[in-house]
Amino acid sequence: MATGQATAETGFGHVSRTVGTVFRYVLLVATLAGIVALGILLAFVANDALRPFTAEPAWLAMTALTLFALPVGAAAWLYRTRPGEFRAGLGALGLLFVGLLYGGGAVILFIDVIPSIVWLSVVVALLVPAGLSVAVERVDHRVSFLGRVLLVAVVGGLSVWQVPGLVQSVPVLPADWVIILLTIGGPAAGLAAWYVGGRFDGRRPAAIAGVGSLALVAAAGFAGVATGIGGTALTVLVSVGILPFVVTLAVGLAERGREAVGFLLPAAGVGGIAAWLLLERVLDLAGPNAWLTWGFVTSTQASPPAETAGIYAGIVGTILLMINVALLAFPIGVGAAVYLEEYAPDTRFTRLIDVNISNLAGVPSVVYGLLGLGAFIRIGKLAPGTVVVGGMTLALLILPIVIISAREAIRSVPDTRRNASFGMGATRWQTVRNVVLPEAFPGILTGTILALGRAVGETAPLIVIGAPAIFGVPDAFGDRVGAIPVQIYAWASTFGSEAFYTTVLAAGVLTIVVILLTMNSIAIVLRNRYQRET
Repeated sequence: MATGQATAETGFGHVSRTVGTVFRYVLLVATLAGIVALGILLAFVANDALRPFTAEPAWLAMTALTLFALPVGAAAWLYRTRPGEFRAGLGALGLLFVGLLYGGGAVILFIDVIPSIVWLSVVVALLVPAGLSVAVERVDHRVSFLGRVLLVAVVGGLSVWQVPGLVQSVPVLPADWVIILLTIGGPAAGLAAWYVGGRFDGRRPAAIAGVGSLALVAAAGFAGVATGIGGTALTVLVSVGILPFVVTLAVGLAERGREAVGFLLPAAGVGGIAAWLLLERVLDLAGPNAWLTWGFVTSTQASPPAETAGIYAGIVGTILLMINVALLAFPIGVGAAVYLEEYAPDTRFTRLIDVNISNLAGVPSVVYGLLGLGAFIRIGKLAPGTVVVGGMTLALLILPIVIISAREAIRSVPDTRRNASFGMGATRWQTVRNVVLPEAFPGILTGTILALGRAVGETAPLIVIGAPAIFGVPDAFGDRVGAIPVQIYAWASTFGSEAFYTTVLAAGVLTIVVILLTMNSIAIVLRNRYQRET
């Protein structure tokens, strides 16, 4: 048969290579058209929010050289000469950016929402049942799994009920930043020691990493107190946002030495930002008259006029809602997925459950708002628009997605690994805990992050349950709370005007787009790393 023949007879019938080629290029054109359309839309929104062309030409040239030309040039050189080092450097730069973004969110929580003493009491209350579980596991292996669960549940309930009051009644307590150092910086240093110990297989590197990490966090706290920035703020920011990048950088340099040229990329990014800040101060150039500024992000005034409006209250509300959603949807969704995949028999009832879960994943979000209104507010008699009600409603919204993604991740674990575990005498629960869940965890985490990304942008459920469009920063999880999508909706409807459409509204949209893109990027990185490892 000639190779240039356009058609062929196969088991599928009459096949045309020309039709297949045309179909492939049609799909390519459709994909490119969608990407270009989205890019144009984002460009319009970014132009309204940042207004870059209102700046002096010299300021634009300085920004292009420092913030873009330097890191882009380093990235292009690495990509062409050393692709492997380019990926390592890009991952380190992304880790720094994401760490600073979510570290800033953690700082907001501990500055405006959660007092340090309340956080300490919660940590101590949770340490009691955790310590009891470890002690029972090590002292007496004859206690059944169900017995351990009941014992820890009873002790945990009593601890959560009594311990916070006892801790808060102590007359003398450390400073707030010292509490954060012990409860957040200490665990962060322990994770750094565990990571380094696993990479270098030794106790000495782990000890050095742990002590060095704790010293770095403590130095940040001292610096915050000395400079007036705030010991609590810098301690949280370094523990959550900067320490993972520093540990990754140190491990990369120790493993590859002079070959670790990929870290020139984050160095170029940080150096470009430092150069930009220095030149802006020295040259005193007029920047753009942007609306997405630090003042917009930190302003709690959400109502008109547009010049003083800010999105800080929406950011705090969104963070609190996502914490509630994650705490509710993740354990319930993963538990349901484990049961359906590993324990549930193949009966008509379980097949009915499968169909219903798939159908619930496609139900419009406003229906879940009505469900939250009926179940939690009218029947449960909870106050409308609170953090708890909003978190439970959004958790119901993403629960089917979490279950489906977790089941797919569990289903992807090869049966040979389960059979090997059973062959060595392990029980089903031991196999699930030690073999299935560790192997499926990256996929489960990826699906959960994508589901949380959907919950971040939902507006209809929050409006139905009575979440206020314009509201201040809540002080507790039982207070009424707003969110970024609801605030944007209020700007586009209640306060809809030319000033809000072209200024504040665009800045709010760009803020939530950055959050969503960051969450989706994290999910993509986790998925790609999992695929490379497997």
